[in-house]
Amino acid sequence: MARTLHPNAAHVARTLIARGHHGVVVTQDQPTHTAAEAAAALGVEVGAITKSLVFLLDDEPVLLLVSGAHEVDTERTGKRLDGTLTRAPADVVREVTGQPLGGVAPVGHPTNLSTFVDTALEAYPELWAAAGHPNTVFRTTFRELVRITAGLEIDVE
Repeated sequence: MARTLHPNAAHVARTLIARGHHGVVVTQDQPTHTAAEAAAALGVEVGAITKSLVFLLDDEPVLLLVSGAHEVDTERTGKRLDGTLTRAPADVVREVTGQPLGGVAPVGHPTNLSTFVDTALEAYPELWAAAGHPNTVFRTTFRELVRITAGLEIDVE
């Protein structure tokens, strides 16, 4: 039986297609709220999960796409980005992405977020990222992720 995509996930799929990605979004039976849960559900290494994290860089929201195996070193990453990096509050995340926490996709936001992609993701031939809702994901590669997000590669540790 075919499932109807959540409206957020359908928007992400359309955005992916518009950017030259296949746009296939997978709906899982249960939401996954952590990279470890997503990795277990997909049967992949946690490092192949792409976390979409919103930070404030000198009070401007930015998106960091980070390997599930990493935590962002805000001090060092902020220096690399020539500013001060802090985690964005939940209300800012929802406002700038239009998506719920735990389901933020790398694309499909109502605002144009500067995006930075964790270079550690390049070690995995296949990546998985949230698709706008906590129980939806899509498959991609490092090079494709950089391309579809117009992201800049950065070491976040």
